[in-house]
Amino acid sequence: MSAKIIAFFNTKGGVGKTTLVYHLAWMYQDLGLRVVAADLDPQANLTATFLDEERLELFSLNEGKIDTIFDSVKPLLTDMGDIDNPHLEYIPENQLSEDVTSLSLSTEVGRLALLPGDLMLSSFEDELSTQWSNCLGGGGQERALQVTSAFWRILQKTAVAHQANVILMDLSPSLGAINRAALIAADYLVIPLALDYSSLVGLRSLAYILQSWKNDWKYILSKNHSTTLSLPSGHIQPIGYVVWQMPMRLDRPATVYNKAIFKIQNTYREVILNQPSENKISIENDPNCLGLIKSYHGLMIMAQEAHKPMFHLKPADGAIGAHTKAVKNVYEDFKKLAHKIAEQTQLEIS
Repeated sequence: MSAKIIAFFNTKGGVGKTTLVYHLAWMYQDLGLRVVAADLDPQANLTATFLDEERLELFSLNEGKIDTIFDSVKPLLTDMGDIDNPHLEYIPENQLSEDVTSLSLSTEVGRLALLPGDLMLSSFEDELSTQWSNCLGGGGQERALQVTSAFWRILQKTAVAHQANVILMDLSPSLGAINRAALIAADYLVIPLALDYSSLVGLRSLAYILQSWKNDWKYILSKNHSTTLSLPSGHIQPIGYVVWQMPMRLDRPATVYNKAIFKIQNTYREVILNQPSENKISIENDPNCLGLIKSYHGLMIMAQEAHKPMFHLKPADGAIGAHTKAVKNVYEDFKKLAHKIAEQTQLEIS
């Protein structure tokens, strides 16, 4: 069975996309899956979250440099051929939690891998934009299709190399050609949201642009007569939304959240699913809501300092007293979210 490719995307920034991908990658690894976290955001924040400072320094060195997603597409920019084989960074065994390392991992170390991002990926934007136009106007030229499908074909190679069960893709909040090509490569879409009106505006703009991109790609495929190049289907199926940084008490949400919390579920149904709203459904009972992740600000700071997910924090990291219970709570939050996403994508967890 091929790996499920799940994109995390919203046109609004600051909604927790990178944090969600990072923690879900670790959670799926803890649950026994082979996982790739793919950083297709030119800011490369996911890569900076996974790798320590010593490893990150290699990005700026002329020799011994880490190969990134940009290195895989670089041949397409230099007219020297097609995509290069992707490089994966495997997360060191000593970053695994005590609970996980206690599970006979002699043959399991390396289940979690990173496809590193790169600031230079932004230089691929113009070429992707040009070749998308060529696909639309030129009846599916081989070169245009080669460039436009580059991310999908890189992820297919990545899945085979890692024998991955799932690929989690982190994207920037832009509406540029990089994200268009990345979303065309995805099987499923998860939409992270914050409890504010700008998230709702972002949700509406996302619905419009997503449908436009899907229609364009459908047209491109209908005009394609190439028999030599494998191409993505471009279905991009939205499976739900995740609300990030919920108030700790759902029965007493902060005033700023009062209205937004009741509009999210209806906005999602109307603009993403093209279905009528149901005012009687609360956000907690909305079947399109994959998860409500509460605010764990204190744990987040500790996790960043310890360079590990919040639910792997130990007393040595400062997770003592009330934080001990919070670690267990955040573990349950992300475990529930991981299972809900798996259910929606037919991802098998033993």
